[in-house]
Amino acid sequence: MLVKKQEFLEKKIDAEVAQAKKHGTKNKRLALHALKRKKQYEKQLNHIDGVLTTIEFQREALENASTNAEVLQVMGAAARAMKSAHNEMDVDQVHDLMEDIAEQQEVANEIAEAISNPVGFGNEVDEDELLKELEDLEQQELDKQLLDVGPTPANLDLPEAPSTELPATAPASRKKEVDDDLADLEAWAAS
Repeated sequence: MLVKKQEFLEKKIDAEVAQAKKHGTKNKRLALHALKRKKQYEKQLNHIDGVLTTIEFQREALENASTNAEVLQVMGAAARAMKSAHNEMDVDQVHDLMEDIAEQQEVANEIAEAISNPVGFGNEVDEDELLKELEDLEQQELDKQLLDVGPTPANLDLPEAPSTELPATAPASRKKEVDDDLADLEAWAAS
């Protein structure tokens, strides 16, 4: 029932957004009314979301309680079996066994306590974190749209690459040129 109400409210919200867009700049008053109704529907939707979350937590708590009851029944049967075994033991054996039972009872209590602690209760979802994640997803979609420019035209008018080889200077002639420049510089400095 609540899920159907959610779907109904989501459709109403979409309809109000469409109305607000339709009236946008033409009739600001109608657009604002549509947005106010959208906010009301969103508030109802958030309430239903909260109720559904609470129901889910309660269902989990009931499952845990049922499990605890079954565990306690098994522990009771084990205790009764141990009790009948004690009838044939002497006092030292009973003391040893009682210590063992006490240790096991502590372990069982710790386990029962761990089982009965609801996991996930009170864990609030950080709205800012969700909004950041949504913003990241929107940015990824925008980046994808911006980068998807389609195929490039085949008949682009580009200049041709040169087909001749570049002239190469002989290493020896370059060395001679540098040596001549150095000699000229030394002669100038000496004068």
